Amino acid sequence: MVQTISLGGRKTLVLVAVLLSTLTFPLTITGAALALPDIRADLGADLAAAQWVVNAYNACFAGFLVFAGSLADVVGRRRIFAAGVGLFLTASALCGIAGDIAALNGLRALAGIGAAAAVTGGSAVLAETFDGPARTRAFGLLGTVLGAGTAFGPTVAGLLVDLLGWRAVFAAPAVVAGLVLALVPFLPPSRGARGRRVDWPGAVLFTSALLLLISTLVEGPERGFGSPVTVGGCIAAAALGVVFTVVERRRADPMFELGLLANRRFLSFAVAAGAIMAVLVPLLVYLPSYLITVVGLDAGRAGLWLLMLTVPTVLLPSAGAELAKRLPAVLVVAGSVALSGTGALLLTTIGPDSTPLRLLLPCLLIGAGAGLTNGLLDGLAISSVRSDQAGTAAGMFNTVRITSETIGIAAVGAVLAALTAGGLAGEPYTAALRAVCGGLAGLAALAAVCVVALSRRAPGTPPAGG
Repeated sequence: MVQTISLGGRKTLVLVAVLLSTLTFPLTITGAALALPDIRADLGADLAAAQWVVNAYNACFAGFLVFAGSLADVVGRRRIFAAGVGLFLTASALCGIAGDIAALNGLRALAGIGAAAAVTGGSAVLAETFDGPARTRAFGLLGTVLGAGTAFGPTVAGLLVDLLGWRAVFAAPAVVAGLVLALVPFLPPSRGARGRRVDWPGAVLFTSALLLLISTLVEGPERGFGSPVTVGGCIAAAALGVVFTVVERRRADPMFELGLLANRRFLSFAVAAGAIMAVLVPLLVYLPSYLITVVGLDAGRAGLWLLMLTVPTVLLPSAGAELAKRLPAVLVVAGSVALSGTGALLLTTIGPDSTPLRLLLPCLLIGAGAGLTNGLLDGLAISSVRSDQAGTAAGMFNTVRITSETIGIAAVGAVLAALTAGGLAGEPYTAALRAVCGGLAGLAALAAVCVVALSRRAPGTPPAGG
């Protein structure tokens, strides 16, 4: 039956399969965030354990992303895509019936690994199937679907929690993954590239450093940030990072091309992307729980309120592209980072009596900072390097962005837990969230300054990519 499908029909199936799989990943992140209060109550979990429902998924997704891409080059794109979707499906379905928090967290970690494999394998299959303008359109649709999933995921997740309970936010993505898995036999087969090898030392060191750092941040409030375990964890994570850098610089076929970070323009765009995500995504995770436990909304209404934060990420990318044609790119990028920071600063007035009107401006500004640069930053980063480095640059850029948001979620969660003594309720939660928003605003301001400073070309330096 597979052989009877026309080339055009097969390309359509590839596009549908990859877009459907991409749609599930934002939903499972925001869904877990909106379900946290119900998960804690139902499973009797403390805050540190409940935070792993979000952090286990995100940390494994970020930690295995580049490794999965490297593995796809060796064993074949379709195989990795299918394996990733299958693992995500199995783990997410089992999340829907998990009876204790430890099992749920372990399954979430497996789902994150599956998502990493599906994203990298799916993107590679898409690039292998389409070329020329068709490839540009395909990846444009991929970005649109990802943005739509981020924008409307909180609303869908909130309705699922209200109507069917917290388990539905894991079961629903599993159903979509099942549809994707049914399409896999129709995708074109692919072989691994000859001569490519998996960078096992780099993969182990990078993943270990990231997971250790996330674990230390999440467990820090309970153990104490000055405890030997916490301090030792930070030192060990830093040491693994240093060893990773040394190993990668000496390998002939490294997982990361660290030399790209010496490109000041590339680094400036990576800093901007990391800062914007470090502001937006932690708020997507923890603002819903504040709206539910302090403001008194149900999960469905909290999801609707979050549209103020997420809709600009879908509506404004074309406006950002037009601005970049008329203004220097550095002004658009630095300005977008500053917009996000300004929104976070305005959120320091949040309180139990908050209304949609009161939160509208800060949420719109944060969402606008992300929306104006959605897609734009990717193009600027890749165009700042040589054409033969484009693929490597794309992988590095996405890793920096996703790692930044993952560490941001863990760090914000650790601060909130420490300042509320693990309660995330009442007036302490309000004070803690205000402090976090002030810190995020400071981070964005520093990042905006770095973007401007790094984008200034030194005298005698040839233009980027030239």
